[in-house]
Amino acid sequence: MNCIPVILSGGSGSRLWPLSRQTHPKQFITLTGNGTSLLQQTWQRVEGLPMVQPPLVMANEHHRFLVAEQFQQLGVTPTQILLEPVGRNTAPAIATAALYVTDILKTDALLLVLPADHFIQDVAAFQRSLQWAMVPARADWLVTFGITPTCPHTGYGYLCCGEPLPYPHTHRVSTFVEKPDLATAEAYLQAGNYRWNSGIFLFRAQTFLEELGQYQPEIVQQCRLALHQGRQDLDFTRLAQDPFAQCAAISVDYAVMEKTAKAATVPLECGWSDVGSWSSLWEVTPKDELGNSCRGDVLTYNSKDCLVHSQHRLVTLLGVENLIVVETADAVLIAQQEAAQEVKRLVEDLQQRQRPEAQSHRQVYRPWGTYDSIDQGHRFQVKRITVKPGASLSLQQHHHRAEHWIVVSGTAEVTCNGKTFLLTENESTYIPIGAVHRLANPGKIPLEMIEVQSGAYLGEDDIVRFEDQYGRLPSP
Repeated sequence: MNCIPVILSGGSGSRLWPLSRQTHPKQFITLTGNGTSLLQQTWQRVEGLPMVQPPLVMANEHHRFLVAEQFQQLGVTPTQILLEPVGRNTAPAIATAALYVTDILKTDALLLVLPADHFIQDVAAFQRSLQWAMVPARADWLVTFGITPTCPHTGYGYLCCGEPLPYPHTHRVSTFVEKPDLATAEAYLQAGNYRWNSGIFLFRAQTFLEELGQYQPEIVQQCRLALHQGRQDLDFTRLAQDPFAQCAAISVDYAVMEKTAKAATVPLECGWSDVGSWSSLWEVTPKDELGNSCRGDVLTYNSKDCLVHSQHRLVTLLGVENLIVVETADAVLIAQQEAAQEVKRLVEDLQQRQRPEAQSHRQVYRPWGTYDSIDQGHRFQVKRITVKPGASLSLQQHHHRAEHWIVVSGTAEVTCNGKTFLLTENESTYIPIGAVHRLANPGKIPLEMIEVQSGAYLGEDDIVRFEDQYGRLPSP
């Protein structure tokens, strides 16, 4: 029986702000030293295993091009990228993936459900537990991977192992429990039969749908409508918004795993972390002799047990302990290690204040490349623009701003009011207010350019789109 990984990539990762933002959350970021993102690592740890098929990816529609690009970098074509129009937690996401397998692919494969934002140090140990889980999963058990606890952690949910089942290393799950207080967590650790709930599952698609249909039949119904009423958009499947939005926002644990009589668990001892906070990242990253985990241009003196992440400038620490220091182009976070879980509240406050730093970085990703707003003031803004080889911005118009374009490297194909011409290094052009224009990169290397905007209004919503190769709808 084939196994299809279902990668859940809809999270926002707000506890890793300011590095993780709504438009570019933690699963797309390189947080560890191997040069790949958490999403890419999620696939790499199962790639090449016998019977494992290309992944099904459940993604936020706003991240669709990030997902596609990161798999393209690995040379992998997913079975499908399913776009959620709204977030509805893990039960509807997994249900939709299972329905895609049974209704569209017409098969009953095993589904390996993998959150896209986890970190695993020992891939061989993970694969060994996966082989153990295959046996009960084929026999209609809903298998969850229970992390053998290493400390009385209060930030994870737990599961209790019940009677052993007639499969290697497998127990029935007797109960799921919420995040405990410290005394309860210590008691769980002493008992020896409790494990952290990883959120990683393996089961037959049809078995899962049958169990979900017993406890949440309306989710199955609405997800089936969302899938069959959805539409293909380039390399993506857009789920229909109305039926998907009707689904209850509920986790797979609440919807199925805590109710079913078919819940089983296998142990997982692999250096796992959900990277749910800066302190959890500190725990799994290499440290110097004083316990400091540093990335970027960082110098520490007489400081210990700190996590320091610098993106753009020198960061120095002197005589401090247990700090988190994260520097990005437009924001700096300084916090005590013990306050790491409170970062989410800080982000909520930024959202209430409508601060753009909660939503996006200074560098913004687009399907054609990136732009970085390097300076701005009254009636002007300066951007550094990078256009990928073969990529093109939309044919567009601005009502309130003019633009000067200066090519730094590469070749630009410019369309302005019906005329098309090429610009190369050190050449420039002017786009007047109201001109219908387009920028493209016909070359084989990235196009780097500086854009100087001037005008009364410089917001990103001053764009009237006429054509777009990425399926973004024309402006009304």
